[in-house]
Order: sequence, then C-alpha cells, then structure tokens
Amino acid sequence: MELAHFETDPRSLPDAERLRRFGDELDAIKARVEAEIGAEDLAYVRRMHRFSRTMEVLGRVLIHVSPEPITWSAGVIALWIHKQLQATEIGHTVLHGAYDRIEGNGKFDSKKWWWRVPIDEESWRYGHNVRHHGATNVAGKDADIHFGPVRLTEQTPHRAEHRFQLLFALAVLFPNFGFLMNLHFTGLNDLHWDNGLPGGEKQLDFIPDRSPESRRLAWKRALRKYVPYYAYEYGLFPLLAGPFFWKVLLGNWLSDTMRDVYSAATIFCGHVGERTKSYDPGTKSKSRGEWYAMQIEASNDFEVPWVVSVLCGGLDRQIEHHLFPKLAPQRLRAIAPEVRALCEKYGVDYRTGSWPQVLRDALRWIDTLSRDHGAIGGARAALAAMA
Repeated sequence: MELAHFETDPRSLPDAERLRRFGDELDAIKARVEAEIGAEDLAYVRRMHRFSRTMEVLGRVLIHVSPEPITWSAGVIALWIHKQLQATEIGHTVLHGAYDRIEGNGKFDSKKWWWRVPIDEESWRYGHNVRHHGATNVAGKDADIHFGPVRLTEQTPHRAEHRFQLLFALAVLFPNFGFLMNLHFTGLNDLHWDNGLPGGEKQLDFIPDRSPESRRLAWKRALRKYVPYYAYEYGLFPLLAGPFFWKVLLGNWLSDTMRDVYSAATIFCGHVGERTKSYDPGTKSKSRGEWYAMQIEASNDFEVPWVVSVLCGGLDRQIEHHLFPKLAPQRLRAIAPEVRALCEKYGVDYRTGSWPQVLRDALRWIDTLSRDHGAIGGARAALAAMA
C-alpha cells in the first residue's frame, strides 16, 4: 500500500528519490527538445534579426527627419524595439550558445557575436553564464546577488548604503542598466567598491586584486564596448543631423533608457522576491534533480502576451531559462507548461503571476532588505567561516 501511494503521489517519496525522478523527467524534456533543434531555430533568429534591423533603420530615419513630435516618438519606439530585441531575444540567446551546434550559424555563434549593448561579451559570458547560472543565488558564488549598493538576498550582509537601495534601483540602476552591468562584469565595480563579503579576495567578484595589471585589464574590457557603442549612439548619429543634433541625441538616449528599464524590470522579476530561494555560502546540490529544484526555487516566471514575451527575450520564462540556459526563447515558451506540471507533480515550488504583481513583489522585497537585518547574523557567520 505504501509503495502504491508513492506511485500515485511522487511528493510522498523520500527526498532523494523524489528529486532523482524529477531530474530524470526534466532530462527527458531537455533531450527531446535538443534533438529537435536545427534549421528552424536558426531561421527564427535570422527573421528576428532582420526585423530588428528594419526597426533600426525606420527608427533612425524618423528621429532624424521628423518635423513634429508624433513621428519623432514613433521613431523612438521603433529604435527601442530594435535595441530591445538585440539585447534580449537575439543577443542574450546567442551569447548563451543556443545556436552554436547548428551548422551554418555564421554570426550567431556565441564566440563571434557582437552584442548591440554596452556590455563586454567575454566578461558577460563568464559572469553570467558561468558564475550566475552555475550557482544561482548562492552567496559567495553568484555575484549578481550583491551588486554594488543593492542587496537582493538575506545571505548578503547588510550595510549602511542598503538603506537607500530601492531609490537607487529605481532612479539609477533601472535607467542605466546596461552601463552599470558593464561596470559589474568587467570588474570596474571591484576597483572602487567591495561586495560586502569578508575575506580579502572574496570581496572582489571579477578581478583577482586591485593591482595595476588588474586595473588595466578591467578598464580595457569596459572601454572596448563603451567607446564604440556610445560613439555610435551619441556621436555619429547626432552629428549627422547637423543643427538638429539635439533631437537625435534625445531620441537615442530615450531608446537606450527604455531598453534598460524594460530589461531591468524583466530580470529583477525573474530573480528577486520574498519567496525566491537563496542559499548559504558553500551550498552545493547533491544530485541533478536537486540542482534543478534549486534553480526553479531561486527563480520566478511571469505571465505576459507573446509580443511582450519576445521583447523580454523569453525571460518571462526565467524558471525554464535557469533549467536550460542554452535553449532559445521559443523553446522555453513551448516547454513551460510541461515544466510547471512536473513541479506540481513532484512538489517543487513553481512561482508565476502577472508581470505587475511579480514586479511589485520584487520591489517590495528590495525595500524590505534595505532595513531588515533578520538573517544577517547567520549569513555573516557562514561567510566568515569561508574566509
């Protein structure tokens, strides 16, 4: 009778067996989808790229020649669509290696891609693909949970500047997301601020020390994207407009800001919240199934229409993305119902809601962490033990 109960309700299984079966079923989904990947996926990203470049041409022309605010605003929106697609649905996906194994991928190979955002590709691949996806929300491993003056989990020790973190996030981080992410991933942030963790080099996320060599490397990595990107957006195109440079400068800045705010809202929703799990330093999964469960419970999904999801780069399916980071967004959207059903079957917490609801919860949690010292004592002790 007991065995029969386990078979009808896998949630009643001992944890190790429950998670083993959970992992096996997710592995089966992954294997099936990976076997289907091919020319269709490459055709999709090429169509998206062509559409994106069309929006760029339309947007820049309208911004340059518009005699009144309506067509100028249409140009700003078109240019934002281009930049948003390049940042998320196209660029983020390419840099994860979604098309690397497809023959004839050309410029959509992760090592060849030039990202149309002010973020260094090599630095981002290490900081995001390796550090973040390898140990999501694990203190001391995932550098994204203690980014500068913003504390996103209870495992990050509280500091005085965290009292203003909600204001900083909304007024500084969201509107300048790409610029600040480049500071973070290239190590420039490490040159001037530490991450609050105890113990020498553990306070630095992306450079080994603050030696002259490390400083030069961090600046080199940051400037090799800052210089061409900002020269292109705020030098070349405004100058082409002659005496109307100001409206081109403003239009380009607005499209950048719209992309950054939209992207930041997407990413914070996927990673932050009171019920979103975070893990003590040194936490490691004991099995593939447990690793899957940790990824799911450290993430949030949110529900939006297809067009909005495309502009999010499929990161409204953040749970599925954390499970299978090399799958393209359209694949993540397709498997989301299966993943959710498996989570319910095996008792793994799968969280989703409307985008406004999930964003409100994320911002509320950031505000709570600005003044809540609840779990800090234990986190400090655990981090000190690692030092």
